Amino acid sequence: MKVLVIGAGNMGLTYAEGMSKSKLLKKKNIMVLDKSEEKLEELHQISHFDAFSELKDCVPQADIIFIAVKPYHAESVFQAIKPLVNSQQILVSIMAGVTIASIQEITGLTKVVRAMPNLPAQIGKGLTSYVISPDVSRIEMLTVESLLDTTGKSIQVSSEKFIDASTGISGSGPAYVFYFMQSMMEAALKMGFSKEDSTVLVRQTFTGAVELFNQSNLSPNSWMERVASKGGTTRAALDSMEDNNVNELIKDAAFAAFKRAVELGKEY
Repeated sequence: MKVLVIGAGNMGLTYAEGMSKSKLLKKKNIMVLDKSEEKLEELHQISHFDAFSELKDCVPQADIIFIAVKPYHAESVFQAIKPLVNSQQILVSIMAGVTIASIQEITGLTKVVRAMPNLPAQIGKGLTSYVISPDVSRIEMLTVESLLDTTGKSIQVSSEKFIDASTGISGSGPAYVFYFMQSMMEAALKMGFSKEDSTVLVRQTFTGAVELFNQSNLSPNSWMERVASKGGTTRAALDSMEDNNVNELIKDAAFAAFKRAVELGKEY
């Protein structure tokens, strides 16, 4: 089996590197295509990839094609690969908002997987939600899932609605966490901590909290109740968040990302 990744940006290379460790693929069975001369030079230094600059040299060889370009490049890439593909190839798109129907219409392929990864995939801790078109067999689905799992975990969802929804939760979610971390670091600086100490305080707090959550069956609410005693410091902080409607603001942010993903889908 041969896999082609079109687009050697952060996410494309993340998947290529992850898949290179898969037992499903042998050495040199991963092809990566990019148009940038600088990026091609970088790719040629990686021994377990075959680097390409022309679609005609790699698309016909691929069993599975990962599309990892920006959504605004989608149509031009699909038009370019259309005369080169065959009906047995599986196309996996990790572009936000680009629907399965639009991919099928432009490329002529029927076996399409639409996936939504997130940034922690770069360290093998990612979450990828995915949905398949009806022509993708169970064996093919399990193969694709195995490849997606090389960057963390994957979950199959029942419809594209949930791909757009997961964009608002897991896809964009790391940025929400970083936003909260940045706010806490700024608060620490304002309290007089050095930049270095502020970073350590926040980093270790988030790491510890996530580990506590991972190692138990307790809900976030249960953990908050354990930390926040009546009349204490944590309760004062949580009360302030409630008074300022932070809970609803976070939900609004997630739905804003969801809404934008749906809008992007209507543009293609």
